[in-house]
Amino acid sequence: MNLSNDSDNDTCEPSVSVAIPIFNEESVVPELLRRTLAVLDKIPGAHEIVLVDDGSTDGTLAILEEAAQKDPRINVVALSRNFGHQRAISAALDYCSGDVVVVMDGDLQDAPESIPLFLDKYAAGYDVVYAVRVHRKETLLKRICYKLFYRTARFLADVDLPLDSGDFSLMSRRVVDLLRQSPERQRFLRGLRTWYGFRQVGLVTERAARHSGDTKYSWTKLLRLAFDGIFAFSIVPLRMAMLTGILAVSCSLVYAVYALYVRLVYPGSDYAPTGFTALIFTVTFLSGTQLLFAGVLGEYVGRIYEEVKQRPHYVVRKTIGVDK
Repeated sequence: MNLSNDSDNDTCEPSVSVAIPIFNEESVVPELLRRTLAVLDKIPGAHEIVLVDDGSTDGTLAILEEAAQKDPRINVVALSRNFGHQRAISAALDYCSGDVVVVMDGDLQDAPESIPLFLDKYAAGYDVVYAVRVHRKETLLKRICYKLFYRTARFLADVDLPLDSGDFSLMSRRVVDLLRQSPERQRFLRGLRTWYGFRQVGLVTERAARHSGDTKYSWTKLLRLAFDGIFAFSIVPLRMAMLTGILAVSCSLVYAVYALYVRLVYPGSDYAPTGFTALIFTVTFLSGTQLLFAGVLGEYVGRIYEEVKQRPHYVVRKTIGVDK
């Protein structure tokens, strides 16, 4: 379904696409569609919803197919397997045709009712309007981890990553086209969105609790996403390896000079270094440091390996209501 404003209506209202990745959300989809369509009904101009089923194993796809048959504004892209949240969003962006695209999660933690507020900011001249999440309903441990990640990533990154902002956002067509052209396999879309620049602004929104069901983002997946965000936009970890090496060499030289001085000036003194305690500690510390930064180097090499294979970001099994 291609969106375009009817010239006979003489309107300048932008067409709106809502991009939503879905994975095993059969209990959420009906309410998600009801609330999102209710919001879009109040927005002038053409609009559509592009839902990407990321290899769901429950009844999610069947519900989406039935909804698409009833409402032509609903478009479904079914992937051949689970490719991950960021790639599912990438697939949705590839099939959106609106002048602006709103990206939101399918668990209703991102409230569709915020879409008109995003559009107001777009009308004010912003190409990117991102949600700044407040009052999260997750556990205390998760809230602490999120805060640490955003602040660590911002400190290390080469771009000024906004704090506490996820994928929930509105992007203009030119930003979406740039994201679609990005060849990166290890995708961190909120970072790419910032890297492209243009006028961007945050919009404070309350992060709701899940409508139902369990989160699909395990701690392992969250950690992987955090690594993608840090390693894709910073080489500071590599520089830290060099700085740590310089510090270790400097400390070793100072200790060697001290040991030689005590041996020559105060032979037999109690201050002279003896035993293996200091040696064992030093060897253990340096070995651990070497392994740590070998792992950091491995993260970068692994990402290079993924990039050079040039595999597609995702594979589509079928579509309903859309043509690429």
